[in-house]
Amino acid sequence: HTDEEGRKIYELDGPLFFASVTSFNEQFDVENDPEIVVVDFKDARVMDSSGSEAIDTLTDKYKKAGKKLTLRHLSEDCKKTLHSAGPFCTYEEDDPTYKVATNV
Repeated sequence: HTDEEGRKIYELDGPLFFASVTSFNEQFDVENDPEIVVVDFKDARVMDSSGSEAIDTLTDKYKKAGKKLTLRHLSEDCKKTLHSAGPFCTYEEDDPTYKVATNV
């Protein structure tokens, strides 16, 4: 949905792992999204390194399109597995505390 400030908000639900990366990628419309995009992982969990890589790839796409991307509600462990997406993460009091499997 788009909020009252004109930002596109993607609210994700469910696990992000190797088998769900394709459907994760299909949710986004980088070309047609407004200049500011927020991806909220409050009801989602990044389960493995494939999920982390998908977030990094998505971040790169928005960066290349010249758009501002913010990633919300990722666990501290997940943030540590991100490479290019790390600087786009918020750090909030209600961030989850789950672990990400990196040796699958």
